[in-house]
Amino acid sequence: MQVLRKDQMKNYLYGAFTLTGLLLAALLIFGHSSARAQGAAANIQPVGTMSDIMVSMVYPAANNLLLSIYRGGPQDDKDWTAAKRNAVLLAQSGTVLLSRGPAGAQGDWAQDAKMLVDAGAAAYKAAGAKDTNAFLAVAQPLNAACTTCHKQYRANIATPSERVGPEHQPAE
Repeated sequence: MQVLRKDQMKNYLYGAFTLTGLLLAALLIFGHSSARAQGAAANIQPVGTMSDIMVSMVYPAANNLLLSIYRGGPQDDKDWTAAKRNAVLLAQSGTVLLSRGPAGAQGDWAQDAKMLVDAGAAAYKAAGAKDTNAFLAVAQPLNAACTTCHKQYRANIATPSERVGPEHQPAE
């Protein structure tokens, strides 16, 4: 065991206190900004109905991506840029849907919205890499995300026996 001299001990303690101080300052700053962000999120007012979100965000992004996929994928830089933009919109619309789920079905809703986020993220990654095969592979998960959710929450998509969402059972 090495015995520290007085000046070495002083430097060691100074370093330990400095490190502790920096850690405390970082925790205070992070905690303050985190609390401020949570407070800001609590004050966000939803705009529009669920139908407005679907018609304004989800449908255009999904339809544009699927149209591009069904045409064989983007053909030039302009098409790839458009695909990337639609992919961002699709993924972020899934995030919006996560925050707007119906009461009583949050588990299924969250899982379905996450499928949309994942499909958008895959399309974004493929478009960024200009990877046609990966981009074309997005069709199946994107269709699955839409179909799975609509069977539960959109009455005119599924037959009465297929409907599982609590608010969409046929009226007797």
